Amino acid sequence: MSRSQLNRSKVADLGSDDTNCNILHLDMDAFYASVEVRRNPALAGKPVVVGGAEGRGVVVAATYEARSFGIHAAMPISRALRLCPTAIVIAADHQAYAQVSAELYQILLSVTPYVETLALDEAFLDVSGSIKLIGRPTEIAKLLRSKIQAELKLTASVGVATNKFLAKLASTYAKPDGLLLIPQAQIINFLHPLPVGALWGVGEKTEIKLKELGLNNIGDIALLPLATLERILGDAAAEQLYELAWGRDDREVVVSEPDKSIGHETTFGQDLFDPTEVEAELLRLADQVAARLRNRGYAARTISIKVRFHDFSTITRSKTLTSFTHSTQEINQIARQLYRNLGLQRARIRLLGVRAENLQPDNLANYQLTLDQPTHGWEEADQAVDLARARFGDAALRPARLLADEED
Repeated sequence: MSRSQLNRSKVADLGSDDTNCNILHLDMDAFYASVEVRRNPALAGKPVVVGGAEGRGVVVAATYEARSFGIHAAMPISRALRLCPTAIVIAADHQAYAQVSAELYQILLSVTPYVETLALDEAFLDVSGSIKLIGRPTEIAKLLRSKIQAELKLTASVGVATNKFLAKLASTYAKPDGLLLIPQAQIINFLHPLPVGALWGVGEKTEIKLKELGLNNIGDIALLPLATLERILGDAAAEQLYELAWGRDDREVVVSEPDKSIGHETTFGQDLFDPTEVEAELLRLADQVAARLRNRGYAARTISIKVRFHDFSTITRSKTLTSFTHSTQEINQIARQLYRNLGLQRARIRLLGVRAENLQPDNLANYQLTLDQPTHGWEEADQAVDLARARFGDAALRPARLLADEED
């Protein structure tokens, strides 16, 4: 059964009994691309591709209009443009996506503290403790979709089921902009006609292997003796697939831990070799990383850089500080010094990255104070920049060095 075959009438046939269906999986629809369309409504209804530089980068996200041409994530931009020459390619703005993600996270927390984030645009929720306060699981799912539409002007698809595997599967088949409940009594009826590729852990090679043996649907896996499946796949993989084929998944929703690192990297359309241009790009990346740290309420003790050369060889360097920082100036200084310490002589650089690691919430981080530190300085400047960007957009204020580059 393909996703297109699972139409609205089929979904309605599953029923509306959400008893014990306390796990939700929420997945934003074409998240990065949808954020770009929200920023520029003129893009609505057009094939938009978010990714790296044309010809060199890969697709990070695409609108459904672009997907209709066969464009998908991780595809080279050059191939995407061959499939759809009219596609509009937009460079990824990870800082903007992270900000929207933070707003989304607050919406999710408004219905339950049991939120397990999987990515910027995807999360599991356990709403067991919210039913008495808010309503039944499907009502909570509808509330979330409504709040996301009203507050973020974006759409989300939600799956409602008894466990994580089924909830994620439901949200997949609910896309785009849909809600799908898999009632406990309908699990087998829903699950067994699906292709084996719908099972977690079944990649392309495993799917081919199973289909060669006549195991085309999940029901075929469920009805196969476990011992036979173990001979085909091995004990661990066989047991996992067998349990999932019967809709069994005992994993709990694990409340997400704080970010362990925040970083940005850029793949260039043409290799960089001028040290001045490299340091300008490091400043741009440091500015983005520092802004995300401040927006998320973190400071970092370790700063690292990543350099990839034209032959794809890659090196990283890092420095751990005695105190924490979220200062654009300080992160840039460290990143620049790490680069200079490499002693490169006009090397051809394909990719640069800056990352902040060893994070602490602002209220727990210690900051280095110096005797000659002015009363007002870079901290206030960073705060002013953050306020201006929040009000007027990310391009409202940028380091003067970057503005000078754009004018040249």
